[in-house]
Amino acid sequence: MADLPFVNRKQAGRLLGAELASRKLENVVVLALPRGGVPVGLEVAKALNAPLDVVVVRKLGVPWQPELAMGAIAGGTRVLDRDVIRAYGIPSSQVEAVVEAETQEMRRREQLFRGGQPALNLHGRTVVLVDDGLATGSTMVSAARCVRTLHPEALIVAVPVGSRQACHRLEKEADECVCLAIPEPFAAVGEWYEDFRQVSDQEVQEILSRAG
Repeated sequence: MADLPFVNRKQAGRLLGAELASRKLENVVVLALPRGGVPVGLEVAKALNAPLDVVVVRKLGVPWQPELAMGAIAGGTRVLDRDVIRAYGIPSSQVEAVVEAETQEMRRREQLFRGGQPALNLHGRTVVLVDDGLATGSTMVSAARCVRTLHPEALIVAVPVGSRQACHRLEKEADECVCLAIPEPFAAVGEWYEDFRQVSDQEVQEILSRAG
């Protein structure tokens, strides 16, 4: 168990990078979830001497309550929470409208963050998928399933902090789920950082250009 709270994402990323470096991984690509996962991912990539890229995941919010997730998308992969869709009686036409809008936003962000550069080739590589934490894990599940379609040799999900429920969920999606701290009770990722200020699009662009 890591000492909590973490000072900030940079410190958390260094600790996570040290843990992963001890595993002697080879042929590694680090993929971070924007925006909060990118500063963590940079430190992990440095520790592993690996390239850094992003996986843009978009939450699918309930149309009249956008903060409530009914699923998520990444690349051409969608994960829908059928229980939420059923419980709130959301018609399929509204689900598809949200998917379409978020797909457009996902593509816009991919273009913005990469500056027109192509995504890294993951075929046959060891992919380390990084975020600043796991609460429910839905976003990371979408990212993991998207990465799986690109035929990596191995997929490791790595986060500084997460809920027990989310970590168990990701163990089924990845070859391994590395989480430095699983505090209980768990409410929100931001509780476990002294500095959890929002990361801007510009910061993501700067980190990726620096790493690249």
